[in-house]
Amino acid sequence: MKLNEIAKALNLECESEVEISGLNSLLDSNENELSFLENKKYAHDLEKTKAAAVFVKKEVALKVPENCIALICDEPYLTLAYASKLFAPKLIETKGSDCIVKDNTIIMDNVHLGKNSTIGENCTIMSGVFIGDNVQIGDNTVIYPNVSIYRDCKVGNNCIIHAGTVIGSDGFGFAHTKDGKYIKIYQNGNVVIGNDVEIGANCSIDRAVFKSTILSDRVRLDNLIHIAHNCKLGEGCILTGQVGLSGSTTLHEYVIMGGQSATAGHLEIAAFTTIAARGGVTKSITTPKKQWAGFPLFEHRQWLKLQGKIAKLLK
Repeated sequence: MKLNEIAKALNLECESEVEISGLNSLLDSNENELSFLENKKYAHDLEKTKAAAVFVKKEVALKVPENCIALICDEPYLTLAYASKLFAPKLIETKGSDCIVKDNTIIMDNVHLGKNSTIGENCTIMSGVFIGDNVQIGDNTVIYPNVSIYRDCKVGNNCIIHAGTVIGSDGFGFAHTKDGKYIKIYQNGNVVIGNDVEIGANCSIDRAVFKSTILSDRVRLDNLIHIAHNCKLGEGCILTGQVGLSGSTTLHEYVIMGGQSATAGHLEIAAFTTIAARGGVTKSITTPKKQWAGFPLFEHRQWLKLQGKIAKLLK
């Protein structure tokens, strides 16, 4: 869409006819994308942005770079929510090519194959699977019954996805008006899954708001795991039953998380970290190869000592 058309739809003032291809974060935007700044603590990102235009409040408009257009509004995050609907793709494509299924792939009965999708060689797709539009699935992948893979998602080679898992469902994103009404932020990204990944039963992996939620090669997920929008899992991460990752969490290589452990959003966990069962991560972990436990989080050895002292108090 042209920027002036977007502005008109949002009741903002702008005469520029620059073409806007989509929405993105400040640091990831290119010269054809639109971004926003709501929280002042990210003002330093505004100075570095390459976005064509940015939704900003009036008081920070002067900090917008010369090559970027300030779209002044009272509530940039709410305005972004309204703008996201303008770029949301169709739920179902009615035009396009039929799904391409390559050699030696078995497709059982009652499988939906979306438009413009591709399934590689030697795959097995079991009954009840939904594969949306523009989905890519690599070679030698097994998808068990009743798995749903939403549009635009990608699955690599040699993957196993167990029954009931949903890949590419909407992330939990809303902005609210001053009177408390929640406005949906349309999740216009996708999910990208690497090679040799195994995903257990009844997991939910949300698509990104912008760009991709990423599971790198050799990740292993147990059953009943939730991965929120824009998370990134490095190579070889292992998540056991009922782990939950909040949005924009980054796990570096070979992180292990025990059952029912969880993270707050927008943090990073260093490589080769272990989080014990029911551990709650509320801040980034920057030192690799350490073990942690509890909530609030302690180094594992300290946590064991603490539990011992508490036990003595009860005697």
